[in-house]
Amino acid sequence: MRCGLAPRTLAALTVVLALGVVLAAQHFRAGRPEPVPAPQLVGGAPPATPGTTPHGPSPGPPPVPKPTGRIVVDVSGGVLRPGVLHLPAGARVADALRAAGGVKAGTDLAGLNRARVLMDGEQVAVGVPQAPGGPAPGLHGPMDGGAPGGGPLSLSTATAEQLDTLPGVGPVLARHIVDYRAEHGGFRSVGELREVKGIGDRRFEDLRPLVRP
Repeated sequence: MRCGLAPRTLAALTVVLALGVVLAAQHFRAGRPEPVPAPQLVGGAPPATPGTTPHGPSPGPPPVPKPTGRIVVDVSGGVLRPGVLHLPAGARVADALRAAGGVKAGTDLAGLNRARVLMDGEQVAVGVPQAPGGPAPGLHGPMDGGAPGGGPLSLSTATAEQLDTLPGVGPVLARHIVDYRAEHGGFRSVGELREVKGIGDRRFEDLRPLVRP
């Protein structure tokens, strides 16, 4: 009243001030920070455990490939059905004996390694006695044992001692030939002899008429 305000004006001013205080209080509460929960992962993959993958159990190591194809061997001697046999690649001497009808009763199998893996074109002689210094029982080339002075020597079946008897071939070179044979599964041609370490063109020409695959 002292300021010259009418009662009605003073009342309106009081209402405006009250509304301002209320709005200020609401604005203060809205500006205060509030805790917010962390978002949850939707469709996330569970942690992997040993032996599993995100898509299921671990497949493990890849399978070892098995030999494929066929080989031809000649089984002779003390078996029920001697002759030429067609066997799966990777077959062993024992498999050849079964395919030949089995071993005859009383046949001496001493020295015959029935666990040996066969090579294409070789001959397995069962119970056949060998001359001293000849090839091991059951291990022959496609035609016969072969030796210097007795026909070409088989590169795929000759022992290191037999290879050592060839002209110009010593113990070291004979071992190289045997190692190459083991790595490549035998010799498919005499020409492969060029790939053996230590055999040049001249030595190959000297050995070519004396050997066969």
